[in-house]
Amino acid sequence: MKIEILTTKEMAEADRLTIAAGKPPGAKLMEAAGRAVADRAAHLIRRRGGVKIEVLCGPGNNGGDGYVAAHVLLEMGFDVEAHTLGDPGALKGDAAWAYELWNRDAPPIDLFDIEQADLVIDALFGAGLARDLDGAARDLVERVNTWRHAGGGCVLAVDVPSGLDGTTGAVRGAAIEADETVTFFRLKPAHLLMPGRALCGTPVCADIGIADDVLGAIAPTAFHNIPALWRAVLPVPRIDAHKYSRGHAVVVSGGLAATGAARLAARGALRAGAGLVTVASPSDALLVNAAALMAIMVRRSDGPKGLAELLADARKNAVALGLGWASARRPARWSRRRWRRARCLARPCWTPMR
Repeated sequence: MKIEILTTKEMAEADRLTIAAGKPPGAKLMEAAGRAVADRAAHLIRRRGGVKIEVLCGPGNNGGDGYVAAHVLLEMGFDVEAHTLGDPGALKGDAAWAYELWNRDAPPIDLFDIEQADLVIDALFGAGLARDLDGAARDLVERVNTWRHAGGGCVLAVDVPSGLDGTTGAVRGAAIEADETVTFFRLKPAHLLMPGRALCGTPVCADIGIADDVLGAIAPTAFHNIPALWRAVLPVPRIDAHKYSRGHAVVVSGGLAATGAARLAARGALRAGAGLVTVASPSDALLVNAAALMAIMVRRSDGPKGLAELLADARKNAVALGLGWASARRPARWSRRRWRRARCLARPCWTPMR
């Protein structure tokens, strides 16, 4: 899976840059998108044993993808009907080309008999939906959802389920609940953020001919947190390496009632490759931390002075410090100035291992 995540504006820019460069033109991108949708639809309906596919086509490019998918599925030998939201004669550009490719009737959605369908392809609205669904569009979305729940019908969404904001993952009035969603080039935030993540079903990202080099001009700032994002920066042990060459991480624990986060962080540091990990624990939590940890050292550390003494060893070169350390009640013997200093030291920070 590719690591970059594109907002709707960034994805539109990827399309624009590709079309401007003429590789491939817009109609070819739409054809590739429609074929990717048709391939997934064929896989789903064969797996379920159905025969009838209904394609719901909207008034824009998402609908154009739907018309191409309907045409390809018909060529594959499936029983396919396309229904339209709005006047297909008003389509422009690549979407108009796709409707001509379909070259068959596309009855309005109020003539759509959902009970005859084994699979519904949702190509009503894409990720760039600018307003909440209402009227006939909302009624259709709710009808599809009711059919899916009542009879176990299958829904394949194009780009994002209709009614879903592609950038935020928020529902705009109402949204299709899909079993699978085919998107293109890169995932969008809506495929990963709730409630969009639950509505998309299984996201499938298809290659439609957009070159990766457009990402340099777009400069995306969001990334999918998978190993491909960070594996290359994990240190690889040298042949002459020893434990200190992999760093010594110190995780500062809170008091008796605030130890869990420190232990989780310590285990994470060890798992990530630190050569040694020490939990700096206040006296009242020393036994709790020691009893719950293996392969991780526990050292007494009471207050700023105790932590300073522990960190005097220069080999301890990474520190994880959270608010739990100084959130306990101030000891009676501490001055207000000393307590303020302790809270200042306890601001969340992470110094990475070098």
